[in-house]
Amino acid sequence: MDIATILLVEAVMREGGIRRAATLSGRAPSSVSAAVRRFEQAVSIPLFRRDGNLVALTLEARARQVDVAEASDTIRSLLATANADPPAAVPPVGLAAVPPVGLVAVPPVGLVAVPPVGLVAVPPVGLVALDRFVRIARAGSIRAAARTLGLGQPQLTRQIADLERHLQRRLLERSHGGIVCTPAALGIIPEVERLLDIWTRLTRASADRFRRDVTTWRLGAVMPLGPESEIARMLAALTATWHRSRPRQSLFISSTTADELLAGLKSRRFDAALLDIADIPNDFDGRLVSETALVLAGPAPALSEMGGDLPRLLATCPIAVPSARSGLRREVTRFLDDILTEPERRRVTLVEVDSIPVIINLVSHHGYLSMLPETSLSRVQRPPAMIRLGPLYRQSLTLVWPRGAFSSEVGDLIIGMMKTGPQATTALPV
Repeated sequence: MDIATILLVEAVMREGGIRRAATLSGRAPSSVSAAVRRFEQAVSIPLFRRDGNLVALTLEARARQVDVAEASDTIRSLLATANADPPAAVPPVGLAAVPPVGLVAVPPVGLVAVPPVGLVAVPPVGLVALDRFVRIARAGSIRAAARTLGLGQPQLTRQIADLERHLQRRLLERSHGGIVCTPAALGIIPEVERLLDIWTRLTRASADRFRRDVTTWRLGAVMPLGPESEIARMLAALTATWHRSRPRQSLFISSTTADELLAGLKSRRFDAALLDIADIPNDFDGRLVSETALVLAGPAPALSEMGGDLPRLLATCPIAVPSARSGLRREVTRFLDDILTEPERRRVTLVEVDSIPVIINLVSHHGYLSMLPETSLSRVQRPPAMIRLGPLYRQSLTLVWPRGAFSSEVGDLIIGMMKTGPQATTALPV
């Protein structure tokens, strides 16, 4: 990790978008995106999620935003301290002479406002180099620090020479007793140590998360229609059976849309996913778990009066539908395309609501129509009126996993857990 990357990530967090941060930093958007990816890999958490054309901070990123901001302030202070005096005219004693690289002077913090990222040339200084500089300063000898770090002395000498070249400051000078810190070095050491402490906090949280993830099996699932739904029942059965048969391995279940689940499988955020689709996507293995007939649900008077004239019924009442990213919505769209002509389709009002409980409430209490699985609606305490859509329109649930991730027998065992009764147990191979 380097200080320029941290400053760019903090700018994206602060500005709420990669393009705006790129404009302020004078960088290409692709460079800023690459910096975000590097940072996410280093701390092992996703920082942003897409919200239209903007990016929104994830909850984990919000929890770390204060540390990222503090790290950025420390970097600016470090650069201001390093540039407080005129640049060094000669290289350090005993180190290779390297031509200085021109940098724009950063005004000292507290005297003049520090310009935003991009108005200052941020040197490509890595945290590893800063850490090794402090170790040498504390040891008083490059040879002693190299021995402690398990590095060759020439390699460490070159790294310090690069650091001095980037900062344009002599940091270490040779003396009869070893190495002596220059005033510039003494000035930045507290800032460097503070920055390294902040980075340790950020990466320690990620290391703790990684240790938990090693023993955690992660399942993504489409959002249940409610506590009585088939999906909720199967996931509860899986959870109970899993913890009886594998008490030392945690099961983590997260619900979202089909498209986001597929993206999570590709990035290995999920080990497997329960999708509301019938076909197994390319590059994945899977098993069909269940199929449920879809019904048109709505107010009883409207369904009884116009049940035989579906185009008129669909044009009369607004239709609540889930997100286009869900498999259920794709099945609804297929049904509408099959039974409606293009002029009839234009008269239909679709209201997109990415919450099945809200959709059921709209159907039950506000005169809306919706297409939902029959078994889930039949378990509602006061189910709405329903018309079956026919055998061609069904909600399919399929368990999928990355190809080659584990054997099909493991997938079959997981499906068995989903369908097991309250007292049954199933052993899943390690």
